[in-house]
Amino acid sequence: MLIWIVLIIIPMLFGLYAQMRIRSAYAANAQIGSRGGITGREAAEAVIRSAGITDVKIIEVPGELTDHYNPMTKELALSAHNYHGSSLAALGVAAHEAGHAIQHKVGYSMMTIRQTLAPATQIAAGVSNFVMIAGIFLISTAIGGKLLLVGAIALAVICLFQFVTLPVEFDASRRAKQQLVGLGILDRDEMGGVNQTLDAAALTYVAAFVASLGSLLHILLLLSGRRDE
Repeated sequence: MLIWIVLIIIPMLFGLYAQMRIRSAYAANAQIGSRGGITGREAAEAVIRSAGITDVKIIEVPGELTDHYNPMTKELALSAHNYHGSSLAALGVAAHEAGHAIQHKVGYSMMTIRQTLAPATQIAAGVSNFVMIAGIFLISTAIGGKLLLVGAIALAVICLFQFVTLPVEFDASRRAKQQLVGLGILDRDEMGGVNQTLDAAALTYVAAFVASLGSLLHILLLLSGRRDE
């Protein structure tokens, strides 16, 4: 029971805390306008242009916190509030996604590794839950052990992807913070709100990795118990 609490329950609670923190930080800083009044789209455009990037399209997408950069299509997608908004949260998120575009241009190694792992990770994510649940229910049978092994392999792939994602996200935030000040988009005394928003966002990636790692260790312990029997 203690192991189950440590490997499953605590990471799950950590994930919930991370989600609450990002939503709280984003909501608070979305209410604080920047002095310059520049929009998220304009900030993202300024950052990528300063890096000599001319082939990335900035688009608006529906939803909240749905912002992302797609290296395959070279599209920098911003949610409506961040695309049109001029808040500290909007500028921080927009510059962060522009940081990913810069990573792509300069060939940032960890981003390249993450993109290489992406197809295998999508497959692993699609099968991991099913095979693990089935394996646990059938744990006393031979097929149950095989299903758990497949689940462990799938979780290992997911963990590796999420582990590589951490430096990618941290580096994009670092680039964003530097560019926002360096280009004069924000003054240094406005960076507190940006830091709060991006640091909270980074915590969600840490929480996702911890949760997957806990699940992987749990499955490995179950497999070890089967061998001991």
